[in-house]
Amino acid sequence: MRVPVLMYHSVTDEPTAETRPHAVRPADFARHLSYLKDHGFTALTFRDLAASLHGDGPPLPDRPVVLTFDDGYADFHHTALPLLQQYGMPATLFVTSGWIADAGKDAAGRPLDATLSWSQVREAVSCGIEIGGHSHSHPQLDQLSTRELRAELQRNKAILEDKTGIPITTMAYPYGYSSARVRREVRDAGYSAACAVNNALTAAAHDVLAMPRLTVGRTTGMDKFRRAVEGRGVPLIYLKERALTKGYALVRRTRYLIWQVAHGD
Repeated sequence: MRVPVLMYHSVTDEPTAETRPHAVRPADFARHLSYLKDHGFTALTFRDLAASLHGDGPPLPDRPVVLTFDDGYADFHHTALPLLQQYGMPATLFVTSGWIADAGKDAAGRPLDATLSWSQVREAVSCGIEIGGHSHSHPQLDQLSTRELRAELQRNKAILEDKTGIPITTMAYPYGYSSARVRREVRDAGYSAACAVNNALTAAAHDVLAMPRLTVGRTTGMDKFRRAVEGRGVPLIYLKERALTKGYALVRRTRYLIWQVAHGD
């Protein structure tokens, strides 16, 4: 079975210039949820999907779908979460711990918009939302030294577990970027599953530490959304995004090899 894993970021009518491409209007998000409900989809958390696909969980329902949200923007609490509850759908929220509004001494990186507080993250947990890791400062993980990479992964996981009081077992790569080295460190940090992007449907054949997702953004119309979740022509409707991903992966790999030769990491 191939499963649509949807990647959202912000749900707002008033995005910043930096979040605009990935900011979905609340009315459009409501239409997405309505379509899924009306057409018999069952929403799962990413953790539950990974368990079912890789033999550790129950069989998948007939029409599974996973809704994921990256970064941890404040509008998840006041806009996306009420809609998810209205339609009875769980989701997975991948949190950048250094971007949290009241991160205090742990603040790191530069959030692109207003972000959640820790109390709001805990409230999401109480509403059935899975919390996953998304690094501590949101860097391109595949461009870090191994020491920096370990620190990003371990600090993010430790802070999330401390602030929520629950095990954190899944994560998503910032920008979708990873490599074999990054995935090894992710496993060593204690994660059992991780999301990339890749704009493809997820299946059991995929690496559990690089499960693909489908981008949902401001220009994703209902026709594209319907075709994506129904699995109709996904490679074609995401042709541009997939080409850019492959091209930039080569650039990043070359850049890191040059850095590695220069620094001996």
